[in-house]
Amino acid sequence: MTEWFHKIEYEINGSDIQFVEIFLDPEETVIAESGTMMFMQSGIQFDTRMTDGSAKNSGFVGGLISLAKRKLTGENLFLTFYTNTSDAVRSVAFAPAYPGTIVPIDLAEMGGKILCQKRAFLCAAKGISIDVGITKKLSTGFFGGDGFILQKLSGDGLAFIHAGGTVTRRTLEDGEIMYVDTGSLVAMQPSVQFEINFVSGINSLFFGGEGMFLTRLTGPGHVWVQSMPYSRYINSIAYAIANQPAVDTKDK
Repeated sequence: MTEWFHKIEYEINGSDIQFVEIFLDPEETVIAESGTMMFMQSGIQFDTRMTDGSAKNSGFVGGLISLAKRKLTGENLFLTFYTNTSDAVRSVAFAPAYPGTIVPIDLAEMGGKILCQKRAFLCAAKGISIDVGITKKLSTGFFGGDGFILQKLSGDGLAFIHAGGTVTRRTLEDGEIMYVDTGSLVAMQPSVQFEINFVSGINSLFFGGEGMFLTRLTGPGHVWVQSMPYSRYINSIAYAIANQPAVDTKDK
């Protein structure tokens, strides 16, 4: 059975700190992470649910399964549905929690499925399935950090993911290999083989600044890479706060 996906239109605004404005025809719906809505026009009705709205995760049992999977990936437990209940085009805008780039992905052009890191999903057309994709390599689970559990977005509609800093899309040919910092990987097609490789050499381990492990990606398929991983962004802020000079508030 073919599922019907809402055909949404959009406009991405900004450069370093972006937001996406979704234009909905009457009765069209967009789903988004809770807390990401920036503004919306009158005529948009919203409600929060524990399911992603796809046929796969519909119903009470499907909702509970979807809830458990979202808990596993560390995302918000609920998704918010925004529906245009008016008789004219209305818009709603979404913004991520930290600076970066919003990437629109037409899943129909990607074979109906992509894998993305935790915290990457922002919003999507109703009908998109948001699931859990777990890598096959046990070494990834033990050493890869966020790389062990990936979100799987499935369907034929439009999805939006968020990447820290600047994002680039690379196309790997069959058998082509690329090494990526584990935190810098944003998304990839399931056709790309994904594993964690140990960085050998005492100098690389302790002084290289790249960590103990790198993600090895083997084509074919598309790969999205970000310049500012969320963990690096948070660590930079924490370091700046911890090393801020003390301010003497005593009267002189």
